[in-house]
Amino acid sequence: MSGAGYARNARLMEELRALHVKVPRDEEFRAHLDRLLRRDDAGNLTSEAIRFSATAETRGILVVDGPGGGKSTTVAHALAKHPALQAGAHGQPAWLGVSVPSPATFKSMGFEILRRSGYPNLSERREAWSVWDQIRTRLKMLGISVLWIDEAHDLFCKDSAMILRALKSLMQGDEAVIVILSGTERLHEIIRSDPQVQRRFSTMQLRPVCAATGREDFDDLIEAYSGKAELTSDLSEDLVARLFHASRFRFGRSIETTLNAIEVALESGSDCLTNDHFAHAWAMLEGCEPGRNVFLTDDWRTIDPDRDDDEPFSGRRGRRR
Repeated sequence: MSGAGYARNARLMEELRALHVKVPRDEEFRAHLDRLLRRDDAGNLTSEAIRFSATAETRGILVVDGPGGGKSTTVAHALAKHPALQAGAHGQPAWLGVSVPSPATFKSMGFEILRRSGYPNLSERREAWSVWDQIRTRLKMLGISVLWIDEAHDLFCKDSAMILRALKSLMQGDEAVIVILSGTERLHEIIRSDPQVQRRFSTMQLRPVCAATGREDFDDLIEAYSGKAELTSDLSEDLVARLFHASRFRFGRSIETTLNAIEVALESGSDCLTNDHFAHAWAMLEGCEPGRNVFLTDDWRTIDPDRDDDEPFSGRRGRRR
């Protein structure tokens, strides 16, 4: 392949990976968020958080899914595109997104939020609670009304009690903000362990993908991606079922594997996307033998992608046809 061919493929893949696939979960998350924002006299949503009690409390959202489910993409896209949360008087959006740092402690999380907000001259000698008090003041000053903490399940390894108290504090008083936490089921369990925190959050559990109900839509999605990559497709009727199984029934993983398969097709010089390209992409990712490749074997339903032995797969049989 010529240098121009490699450059073309790189451009196509960059464009494909930048696309956001609109799915029902986008509208579901938007509904969770919109109910927490105040409307003006004309009924338009504003960036101001609604207060739900005499103590001026705000509310928050838990977004829960397994690894590779697409929760981070769902939240990031919704916040970036929400018309009420875009750049305001201070020249920045009314939301701030932060990932949990490593190591995840009460103090390091506070420092990360301040750092992401552009706070200057952070001193490691500052007391932890002083840092969190500064967060409240800082977010208020910048006009930020929504704080999103991604991979929040990692936040509760060491200082869980203090973190929970800090979250309650962020959602009370004149500087209160809407808090969005996204993470795995473990996050949901932790929040449910504290009734005072749990009552402040609505919960959005992202459902696993299912071939019985989602095959046609995902077939269309693969066709759309292939078309943008200037590929035709010749895929088996059960390709989507195999794909969902290989992706642990996670939407985000299914998208990622599809894009990887398209990249394999482009790099091989093919003009048609086939099952073999999915098999090659999955083998590269999983490091599996051909006999345990979900896209190659006839008895793919018995393969557990998370086990290295030959023990038959027994999970989620009801989710496939």
